[in-house]
Amino acid sequence: MPIYEYQCEQCAEVTEAIQKFSDAPLSDCPACGQPALQKLLSAPAFRLKGGGWYETDFKGSSKKNLSSSDNHCPAKDSKSSCGGCPATSD
Repeated sequence: MPIYEYQCEQCAEVTEAIQKFSDAPLSDCPACGQPALQKLLSAPAFRLKGGGWYETDFKGSSKKNLSSSDNHCPAKDSKSSCGGCPATSD
């Protein structure tokens, strides 16, 4: 479940709430009790980076970390093209 941030327009208190996507937004401030909460737009608390995105997809295979395979085209090893790039024959 996502964590949402709210700020009260009356007392400027910032609060966080864990809510489902289907839950209605909060309206009452927990600090002053006024119905003046506004949902804030904030950055997510995680970053998706690195080359290990597909490592777990091939647990039973000897292929590891295909995302960092320096753009290797399987068609380069054969005489046909893959459709996305021209095959190169040396």
